[in-house]
Amino acid sequence: MLPIRDTIHSRSFPIVNYAIIGLNTAIFLFEISMPDRMLQQFISIFGMVPARLPLFEPWRFLFSPLAIISLFTHMFLHGGWVHFLSNMWILFIFGDNVEDRMGSFRYLLFYILGGLAAAFTQAFVDPTSRVPAIGASGAIAAVMGAYFLLFPNARVITLIPLFFIPYFVEISAFFFLGLWFVSQFFSGVAALLSPAQMSMGGIAWFAHIGGFIFGLLTVKLFIPRRPLLYERFYPDEYFPW
Repeated sequence: MLPIRDTIHSRSFPIVNYAIIGLNTAIFLFEISMPDRMLQQFISIFGMVPARLPLFEPWRFLFSPLAIISLFTHMFLHGGWVHFLSNMWILFIFGDNVEDRMGSFRYLLFYILGGLAAAFTQAFVDPTSRVPAIGASGAIAAVMGAYFLLFPNARVITLIPLFFIPYFVEISAFFFLGLWFVSQFFSGVAALLSPAQMSMGGIAWFAHIGGFIFGLLTVKLFIPRRPLLYERFYPDEYFPW
């Protein structure tokens, strides 16, 4: 299933969401301009490597600046065009409405913390991995978790290829994002049951799971207590809080 767009129009300009997409784009273009060997070194340095993180001796982070830096930089790196485009498309669809509801500064803080939560989840599940984890998908999963609670009645226009014929259907955000999370969960469990698959790297399923759960559990903390001025124009059903 490929989401095309949602049915909620943002009433404010999503400056932070666009800035995040722009920064990811600039860094990705910089990545693909590098020779292969240099790119591998770049990802090795700025990707999140679980084995480099002193997870069980947190005071050692004070003496591991690269480990701290990589926790932030890894979420702005991507491993190819499909990885980059799919992440940015999902963020484009769902991020503007979450920023609209939180406000720009809160949304930026939420996005970064969601990426950190996703990284730590993946690292705790596979702490000995020396494969650099990269990608914005953990932070974007947090955005999806927030959207799941904030806009459950929204509709997502979705492309479903059936026997090579494209069908466009409207699916509730609750169902679409819920199905996505369930698929990530079972894929993560399958990866746990296959140690070889975990050690080979690939998709960081538990980063997605951790990010989404972070979004679910913390979204209400990032919603302003005083409604934003433009919220009076929204249909009430989009705001279950």
